[in-house]
Amino acid sequence: MDGVPEDVAAAFRPALADAEVDPLANRTDRALAAIKRGILTGGLRPGQQLVEADLAEVLQMSKTPVREALKTLVGSGLVVLSRFKGAVVRELDAEAASAIYDLRLLLEPEAVRRAVANGADVSVAADALDRALAAGESGDTAGMSLANREFHRALYLGCGNPLLISTLDGLKDQTALVSVSGWRSAGGWRAEAGEHRDMLAAAKKGDAVATAAALRDHITGFVERTIPLLTDENREGSSAAG
Repeated sequence: MDGVPEDVAAAFRPALADAEVDPLANRTDRALAAIKRGILTGGLRPGQQLVEADLAEVLQMSKTPVREALKTLVGSGLVVLSRFKGAVVRELDAEAASAIYDLRLLLEPEAVRRAVANGADVSVAADALDRALAAGESGDTAGMSLANREFHRALYLGCGNPLLISTLDGLKDQTALVSVSGWRSAGGWRAEAGEHRDMLAAAKKGDAVATAAALRDHITGFVERTIPLLTDENREGSSAAG
């Protein structure tokens, strides 16, 4: 990987291991999975340039499947095209993040309420929470990010509405761009883990209303902790630019 920036190579090492597990995936799907994982785990940071040649070298494939994967990620909102830099990991400002979380707040509690009311199995969510806690204790931010995503998805997966599920999956991808900022705020990941425990406890009891309420409080609290940080970062960026 001569000539490839170390941070780019490091972001893909776990993803490359995952890709080798599925030898049937085509090159575009492998590139998509690897780049997406790099973004969702924070290995590829918001604002980071995604150079096709570098990605192709790390992934050991031609630039064509990488280019197609980047187009898909542009459509999902994780990557943007810059006139001067080309493909770049999307940076969410406070306004964009607020809009995404507002939509999530409208949809996810209802999806979880329906799933719990339908008697959905919460064992997958419980397992994901255990892995998130273990990752948090060991300082594995990437592992914690992925496990937390699995936890939330496991809770709403049984809502019975495929369109609602796919919409929430897309929102979760975009909210991953700001999750690390939230963990660094007051309370950090331990506060989030406690809120997840409350949600899981209510779900295990089959209390759909209480689970939805706990999730609503969880999302609201995260927004209150995180959006001011994004606002401060925007101000610092503007001051530096000035």
